Amino acid sequence: MSETYLKLTAFFGERQRAGSRFLAEAMLDLYAHREVSNSVMLRGIASFGPRHVIRSDESLTLSEDPPIAIAAVDTAATIGGLIDDVVGITNRGLITLERAQLYNGELPAGDDAIKLTVYVGRRRKINGAAAFYAVCDLLHSHHFAGATVYLGVDGTAHGRRRRARFFSGNTDVPIMIVATGTAEQAQRAVPELEAMMNQPLVTVERVQVCKRDGQLLARPPALPALDSHGRELRQKLTIHTDESTHHDGAPIHRALVRRLWESEIVSGATVLRGIWGFHGDHKPHGDKLIQYGRQVPVTTIVVDTPDVIARSFDIIDEVTGRHGLVTSEMVPAQLMLDGDVRQGATDLADYRY
Repeated sequence: MSETYLKLTAFFGERQRAGSRFLAEAMLDLYAHREVSNSVMLRGIASFGPRHVIRSDESLTLSEDPPIAIAAVDTAATIGGLIDDVVGITNRGLITLERAQLYNGELPAGDDAIKLTVYVGRRRKINGAAAFYAVCDLLHSHHFAGATVYLGVDGTAHGRRRRARFFSGNTDVPIMIVATGTAEQAQRAVPELEAMMNQPLVTVERVQVCKRDGQLLARPPALPALDSHGRELRQKLTIHTDESTHHDGAPIHRALVRRLWESEIVSGATVLRGIWGFHGDHKPHGDKLIQYGRQVPVTTIVVDTPDVIARSFDIIDEVTGRHGLVTSEMVPAQLMLDGDVRQGATDLADYRY
């Protein structure tokens, strides 16, 4: 494995401002100025936060201020050098820091599940079709537990700003493909991926698969609240479902957000819609020109303390009783911002489990 990379993810509302500018614009300008290797801005379809205001794709008001997630990945030195600036311009939102490894031909040994993240330009092609189709087909052929393709609307690629425009080919506007599999599966798949693509940026992170196709495999690992140096740990649950799968008559992501919101256990959740992907044994799929209902993958993200994650998992387990891929990850740093109120820190915790 190569040197450690860091992934900085910020969650906030699209109309959130940094002075006279929109926060998203200011943040991506910062990433471009610092030549961050890759970043991608994603629009969400549902969310709620510490203020307990719920937004859902059921309501037209979501279009006025949808949730935003901006993920940036680069060396620890680069991300560490700009985190204070990101915090400084963010008046309200959630910021997380996670460790990743840049793939350089080696993967960790063992049976642990890993998360591969592949960054590719929107209009890059393989065999005449969009590259993400070929990537998903390859990962599915190697029996990965799942993969989701997220369409970026702005970001950086190889340090340069790439913004989607109406009258443009948008060739290098970033797409992010997130896949879950074993290290053995990845060891076989990634060399084939590199042969198909020209120097793709691929990062590797450790995860645990808790559920697959609705079957409970393991509860999230019981992590301590603090590491040995007193730094706080956080935990993330990621729930992959399809917009066409339901619980009690509603799409799973809507039912899940509603149940978590009503429980008042977790401090927040964000839902992102993919454009293509698969989980379990289902073939890669997404939107088509003629179809009944949307068939796209949907991802619900919950980040909180290990104790809160443990208590909320029963709700998630029930709602995903028949469908869904659920993974757990340790988050070594999280900062919640709301004006003068700050909870958490950006110091990276260190805990091995």
